[in-house]
Amino acid sequence: MKITKLEKKKRLYLLELDKEQQLYITEDTIVRFMLSKDKDITPEELIQIQAFAQLSYGKNLALYYLSFKQRTRKEVQLYLEKYELEPSIIPKILNNLETDNWINDSKYVETFLYQNQLSGDKGPQVLKQKLSQKGIPLSLIEEELQKIDFMPIAERVVQKIWKTYASKLPHKALQDKLVQSLMTKGFPYTQAKAAQHSLELTSDESLDEELLQKELEKQYRKYSRKYDGYELKQRLIQALMRKGYDYQQIKSALREFL
Repeated sequence: MKITKLEKKKRLYLLELDKEQQLYITEDTIVRFMLSKDKDITPEELIQIQAFAQLSYGKNLALYYLSFKQRTRKEVQLYLEKYELEPSIIPKILNNLETDNWINDSKYVETFLYQNQLSGDKGPQVLKQKLSQKGIPLSLIEEELQKIDFMPIAERVVQKIWKTYASKLPHKALQDKLVQSLMTKGFPYTQAKAAQHSLELTSDESLDEELLQKELEKQYRKYSRKYDGYELKQRLIQALMRKGYDYQQIKSALREFL
């Protein structure tokens, strides 16, 4: 078989043979097999060229994908599966990239967790979930998580949440909010509770009374349209307790309000 055309087409080259066969190959393939127009190749060489072209093309795609940011092996695999590559060639590409350290799941986990330590707000459970979704083995994730003290992160996060809600919630509701927010971010209950205690919060009765009064007025406008008397009072008590206000404070406020 003779090469009748070798023409550049954007990032690939079109190779045509005299038997009306054609395929797209990479520049690396041309260099590897010293291909040129009018060169004769055997059927066996053609098979080798096709296989190498797939490998080279897939690797170039992966390197382009990796040029934007660090990726996991699974992420690169999913990216390559979008293209017309032989399924059997993808593991070879991934192994090649790992050998050359373009893909390194261990390093990915280290970097991911380090960034969270510096400025992130996630606890171990959420981090484990996010890394697992990226195809990282659980054994590797858990091994790296065990190396980290999450208390400084939890304390940093609880400070930020406290600043947001300190003037908006009564003491008990604020305490609950802090713990619940930390648990939502993936911190275990014991750690969330310890971080909340680190703030050494004290109850501000005047603030609680002011917040209670505002909330009472709000809930009264809502429920007084449908209820009155005893039923209205019970609705108000239930609504305010759900908001985290103390039962005795609610009863006292209602005596003056109603």
